[in-house]
Amino acid sequence: MSDKPKLRVILCSPRGFCAGVTRAIDVVETALKLHGAPVYVRHEIVHNKYVVDSLKAKGAVFVKELDEVPAGDAPVIFSAHGVPKSIPELAEARGLNAVDATCPLVTKVHREALAHFKRGRHIVLIGHAGHPEVVGTLGQLPEGAITLIGERSQVATLEAPEGKEMAFVTQTTLSVDDTRDVIEALKLKFPGIQEQSVEDICYATTNRQEAVKAAAKLVDAFVVVGAANSSNSQRLREVAEREGCKVALLVAGVQALDFSLLEGVGSVAISAGASAPEILVEQILDGLAERYQLAVETLTTREENMFFPLPRNLREPAPASP
Repeated sequence: MSDKPKLRVILCSPRGFCAGVTRAIDVVETALKLHGAPVYVRHEIVHNKYVVDSLKAKGAVFVKELDEVPAGDAPVIFSAHGVPKSIPELAEARGLNAVDATCPLVTKVHREALAHFKRGRHIVLIGHAGHPEVVGTLGQLPEGAITLIGERSQVATLEAPEGKEMAFVTQTTLSVDDTRDVIEALKLKFPGIQEQSVEDICYATTNRQEAVKAAAKLVDAFVVVGAANSSNSQRLREVAEREGCKVALLVAGVQALDFSLLEGVGSVAISAGASAPEILVEQILDGLAERYQLAVETLTTREENMFFPLPRNLREPAPASP
């Protein structure tokens, strides 16, 4: 008979990698396969140290800016978060072999912003200042074409430029509930504001938040696996806290989990941000199993089957028909 305390563990599903992250990692691995090392990557391909370190070990070289990339044929890859328009332009001017791993759902937001701009509208971007995705979206259009806001209270001071219609777009990894509040305030202040035909917050962000909401009502504590600089992971922890979990933790991996915070807890739920690999969840389960008798169950709120193809310049040609 084990003297370990019992612990009910609810695994949220869906969790972990989304289609955009899977595609971005596949872009780097395919580029390495086709071109050999080194392959250069501007910024973290996705926000996860484990992923970045594993790609470094395979021959990827991560750089902050393009001036660190030597001239030559080695591919330079842009991260899943997207980049300002000036970056591919600079790569082209230098004759670099650029590969764009921007998530197609982020590219959709860029296209929406450009369409509004071409129609003469002033654009409000709902997002977090300094996040790479926001930097990339702001950089699609001339300075002053987009106003960035992060919360509902900022709507009060917004003014429409004279003679311009208003429109809004959003970062793809925001809190669904918080963003709904901001949009509501925008519509009250600017009744004619143009909105998206399809919501900008991505399916994976929405689905993971939905699963966390459902699980948080059933447990004493919540562990979200993800990086501190991952917007969608931070939002998952916030959702769990908002749903009543007194212990709601965001940890990069098992080494960062302070097990003393789970003392006296009878149940815990686990989710993972969209850039966190499943092995990190498994390691946390192993860490829990050393200390508790686990009863593990999975709570599935939605099935995911989204797939994004690789960029054209990395797709291998189809075999010729006989």
